[in-house]
Amino acid sequence: MRIVIAEDDALLREGLALLLRAEGLDVVATAGTPAEFLAAVSEHEPDVAIVDVRMPPTHTDEGIVAAREARGLRPGLAVLVLSAYVEQTFATELLAGGAERLGYLLKERVGRVEEFLAALDRVAAGGTAIDPEVVGQLLARSRSDAGLGRLTPREREVLSLMAEGLGNTAIAERMVVTDGAVHKNIRSIFAKLGLAPTDQVDRRVIAVLRYLDDTARR
Repeated sequence: MRIVIAEDDALLREGLALLLRAEGLDVVATAGTPAEFLAAVSEHEPDVAIVDVRMPPTHTDEGIVAAREARGLRPGLAVLVLSAYVEQTFATELLAGGAERLGYLLKERVGRVEEFLAALDRVAAGGTAIDPEVVGQLLARSRSDAGLGRLTPREREVLSLMAEGLGNTAIAERMVVTDGAVHKNIRSIFAKLGLAPTDQVDRRVIAVLRYLDDTARR
């Protein structure tokens, strides 16, 4: 796995690089600005980019913009975005083009090394990894008229784990239930959110984006 890190905080940037290299991963470049990051993507053709949301010069959404540009330069690039806070608008913007090979984690998650590495592996393998704290806040603030208000507590828990990027078996293990029970809850979630089985979309992604978008528009 070839990795590029884009983070303007030099201490965090080098700390991440040391952590990943200690785990045997190939950090091919680090960058402190969006321009340096995009140049590194072009030169090194990484498999994964770890990108801070807020980067110079304005420290607003430069990281998100650069992540989108990087995926244009290298289609299929997996991107794991790091943020100091839950920023619903940026999460929605990042995922709007599809959630495959994308992750959104709070920076504090980096300190929980096993969880951070698991999220990195999931994104690199083509999945989605959304921080549980982000999921929890978005679910708690979602409006009932988005269809989420009709979900049972168990269905909301299943949806939150879907949003973290977990598959049915992993959800079943986390909740200590059978795969069949998880599948039944997911069918019910899709029905209550009006996601028909004939839709030519990834219904799991759409279910997550439904409440991300709803919360961002508030």
